[in-house]
Amino acid sequence: MQATSHLALINVFVGDIQGGLGPFLGTWLAQAAQWSPSRIGLVTTIVGFSTLVLSGPLGALVDRVGRPRLLIALACAAILGGTVMLMPARSFPTVLAAQFVAALGGTLVVPAVAALTLGMVGKQAFPKQQGRNQAYNHVGILGAALAISFGTPVFGPSIAFWVLGLLAVGAIVATVTTPGRAWNARRAVGWKEDDPDDKPERSAILKVLGDRRLLLLSASLALFNLANGSMLSLLGQKLVAAGQDGTGWTARYVMVAQLVMIPVALLAGSLADRRGRRQLLIAACAVLPVRALLSALLDDPAWLILAEVLDGVASGVIGVAVPVVVADLTWGSGRTQTALGTVAAVQGVGGALSGWIGGLLAIHFGWTWTFLALGLPALLSLGLALWLEETCAPSGQDAAGAPCGTIGAASRLPPEGPRLAFEEQGRA
Repeated sequence: MQATSHLALINVFVGDIQGGLGPFLGTWLAQAAQWSPSRIGLVTTIVGFSTLVLSGPLGALVDRVGRPRLLIALACAAILGGTVMLMPARSFPTVLAAQFVAALGGTLVVPAVAALTLGMVGKQAFPKQQGRNQAYNHVGILGAALAISFGTPVFGPSIAFWVLGLLAVGAIVATVTTPGRAWNARRAVGWKEDDPDDKPERSAILKVLGDRRLLLLSASLALFNLANGSMLSLLGQKLVAAGQDGTGWTARYVMVAQLVMIPVALLAGSLADRRGRRQLLIAACAVLPVRALLSALLDDPAWLILAEVLDGVASGVIGVAVPVVVADLTWGSGRTQTALGTVAAVQGVGGALSGWIGGLLAIHFGWTWTFLALGLPALLSLGLALWLEETCAPSGQDAAGAPCGTIGAASRLPPEGPRLAFEEQGRA
């Protein structure tokens, strides 16, 4: 089996387990432990913000350890262990501890898979491979959702534990059986593969994270998630308030969005080099205000499927474009996963605030104005995306005219200590 086939399996298996039980956690705690919605919300909020704080440091751990296969296996083991711990848990401290362990693994697995991908295929092939990764990711999520949907009437809500457990075990097996020689540590960070005596130092973290383009990207993604994070949940609540089957339609919307994300991710991976990364980000951000408008004006649940098709387009593109742009901006610094984890944390803050803000808007202004109001941060996100410079145009150069995805493009990142040998080569 080819190494990229192992990578495909890893992405299929980890697609659904990254968030642990995810939306099924509330159902399980409500049915098995008779928890109130407020108590469930408190646990998820505490765990959510804790893992956001740790997202950057866990990315730095991936950069520093340089053993992504080991870290992916450990992350999946943590997800599995935390989920198993949750089954008998009933008290607040034990549920909190179990969820934190699982969420820690889910946060670690994302930069670890990105590092494994870069070290296997290299920077030039990364955009297309990231598109494939995300497509396989969505296949895994869709498959798990179908298994849980059809299995729940037969096996009860505990089916979610069994599906997640099998996926975690599958991810661990696919990871440990991946050929070690297929991954190159120097290829993963942009250092010269054919010169092991060249030992460049990693760039200073603050200088990498302080890149204006990275800050602009992070702000745009935070606004994107602020607008996008609560829309699906609010749609379900809107349908319930109108006397519709909110749960059933929400499940259909999730499946529609995941089905759309699969071809969109593949297309985005292909277009990243041909059309440029900036164009992809602009397209994703432009779709979101339209989704907000449709959600505000449409009441028929069947027509609202159009809004979730747009969700699939926007989220599918973002999932491919963001790691590729971060890799462009940090290539050769040795801090790519640190930056990716930090960007994910900022992005996650927007998503965490979205549910709270969306709920307040719904209470005070009604459904139509709530969705229209969520379209405002979506428009701001689009404005920042338009302001962002191209990190890799179809010509193979960034906005400054330097080759992207090559050693020369990394030469502007200042290292800790002496200048890197490959910087001198980049200026030559």
